[in-house]
Amino acid sequence: MRLFATVLAIASGLIVLIGYFYPVEPLLQLRLLLTDWAIILAGMAVLIGLYNLVAVHMEKVRSGGANAAYAGVLLLSLILTFGYGLLFGPQDVLMRAAVDAIVVPVEASLMAILAVTLIYASIRLLRRRVDVLSIVFLVVAVLFLVAMMPTPAGPVPGDQALAGLLNTFSGGGARGLLIGIALGSLLTGLRVLFGVDRPYGGH
Repeated sequence: MRLFATVLAIASGLIVLIGYFYPVEPLLQLRLLLTDWAIILAGMAVLIGLYNLVAVHMEKVRSGGANAAYAGVLLLSLILTFGYGLLFGPQDVLMRAAVDAIVVPVEASLMAILAVTLIYASIRLLRRRVDVLSIVFLVVAVLFLVAMMPTPAGPVPGDQALAGLLNTFSGGGARGLLIGIALGSLLTGLRVLFGVDRPYGGH
């Protein structure tokens, strides 16, 4: 069974990969069919994840304890949001407002954690080694935080110029991260494609 899963996964990956480079009609149709199947499987995985989330928090509500109230609020919010989304669709004004009310604070919290982590990492880097790149990293991180920080008096003169200068450094860092993610995804895909990693076989 594991051999069959390995052969099926490698063959599907090769068909999709070859279909991108040689979009002839039979390969193109087969590639689109396999991609549609993958989307359906991904959607089913999301539903299974939701079921697992509901089951875990239902057990917390039944058993009681310190987190039972939080689990109940999460379940009630999930059911109401999911039902409203099914009835009125994701483009409804109230649905988008509810999503923004959750997504925007979460993004702001993640950015705040990222800022603190950058400063902490730069200070630890200076403790281990002091060179030009470490000092530039710390200075750029601090200046970027100062330029992005809101002030009670409104925008400070020179903030836009400083932000434009710092966007050069942040743009380079973002490109480096995207290149790293792309190379990592490519390497992982090739390892699965050639059977080195077999997540579908239980390894």
